[in-house]
Amino acid sequence: RPSPGSPGPGTLSSERGFGRRSAQARPVGRRDSRGYSGGRGRRPKPLSEAAVRRSLGRSQRPERHGSGRAGLGGAPQPGHLPAGRVGGGAAAAHALRPAGPHRAGAVRGGAERAAAAALPPAGALPGSCRFGGSTKRLWGTGEQGVHGRWDGANLAQFLIAIRACFLGFVFGCGLLLSFSQSSWNHFGWYMCSLSLFHYSEYLVTAVNNPKSLSLDSFLLNHSLEYTVAAVSSWIEFTVENYFWPEMKQIVWLSVTGLLMVVFGECLRKAAMFTAGSNFNHVVQNEKSETHTLVTSGVYAWFRHPSYVGWFYWSIGTQVMLANPICGIAYALTVWRFFRDRTEEEEISLIHFFGEEYLEYKKKVPTGLPFIKGVKVEL
Repeated sequence: RPSPGSPGPGTLSSERGFGRRSAQARPVGRRDSRGYSGGRGRRPKPLSEAAVRRSLGRSQRPERHGSGRAGLGGAPQPGHLPAGRVGGGAAAAHALRPAGPHRAGAVRGGAERAAAAALPPAGALPGSCRFGGSTKRLWGTGEQGVHGRWDGANLAQFLIAIRACFLGFVFGCGLLLSFSQSSWNHFGWYMCSLSLFHYSEYLVTAVNNPKSLSLDSFLLNHSLEYTVAAVSSWIEFTVENYFWPEMKQIVWLSVTGLLMVVFGECLRKAAMFTAGSNFNHVVQNEKSETHTLVTSGVYAWFRHPSYVGWFYWSIGTQVMLANPICGIAYALTVWRFFRDRTEEEEISLIHFFGEEYLEYKKKVPTGLPFIKGVKVEL
C-alpha cells in the first residue's frame, strides 16, 4: 500500500541509496518467473529475501491438483521444489523453476536463490509437506519424503502388512464358514488351514532366522505349479459341490483330512523350531559359519521332517475337501517334488558335513514313503 508522497501504484522506488528515481515496476506474479523488478533499459535489480518472502506469502487462489510446475495444488513432482513448503501462494509455483534436487546451489535466479536459502538442507525435511493447504503425512523423511516416494524398508513393511492382513481376513472368513450349516463348511476348514500355514511360515522364520526373512517367507508365491494346484482344488470342490453336494458331506473323511493337516503342520513347525537358524526356505549351496548338522528332536525320527510335514499337510487338504481327482494328483506331484528336493539337498549336506552326514543318513530314514534320498557310491 503506497504511503503519502510515494510514487504511484505502477512504480517502485529504488532502495539502498541508488537514487530516488522511480522506474516502472514489474510485479512479481505469474508472468515474471525471474523474480526481478526494474525498468526495461537497465539490468533488473534482484529482490531482497524479505521481499521474496512477502510476495510468496501473499494469499492467492491455489492451483488445482496436478497443475503448476511444482504441483502446488497436488503432489510435488520429482525434480521440483515443493512450493507448498515455501509459501501458500500460487506465485511460488512459477517463481521457482524446476532445477533438479532441492538445494540452493542448484536453483537459478536471484529470487529463487533467496527462496531456496529459506529451505532446510537436503535430507532434513520432515516427513510431511503441504498439499493445497492441507498437511499429509508421508512415509519416510528427507528427499524421499518430499517427493512422496517410499524407501525400500517402508515399502517392504507395507507389503508385509498387506499379506498378513489378507491372510487374517481369509482365516476369519474360513472360521465363519466352518460354523455355517451348509455344504461349504469343510471348505471353511480348508481356508483356515491354508491361511494359518502361510502366516506361520513367515512368523516362525522371523523368530528363528530373521536374517533370511523376506516377503517370500510367506510362500504365497512359491511357484506357478503351486498356484495352479491350489486353484484346481478350488474349482474341483466348487463343481462337485454344485452337482453332488452330498459328496462333500462325508464327515469322517473330512475329519481324517483335518487330522492329517494338523499333524503335518505341527511336524513342520517343530522341525523349523528345532533347526533354528539352520532352517531356510531355499536350499543352500554354500556352507556358512553358523551351519551345524541337527540330529536331535524330530530330526532323530526323520532326516527331512519339514518335508514330511508338508507332504502330509498338502494331501490332507484334499482329503478334507473330499477331492478325489486333486487328491490323487497332489499325492503324485508332491511325492515327485520332494524326491527331487531331498536329493538336491542331501548333495549339499554331504558336501558340507562329509562322513558325519553319511553316518546320520544310514541311521535315520527320510520319513517320506518310498524316498531314500541321494545314492552314494563309495
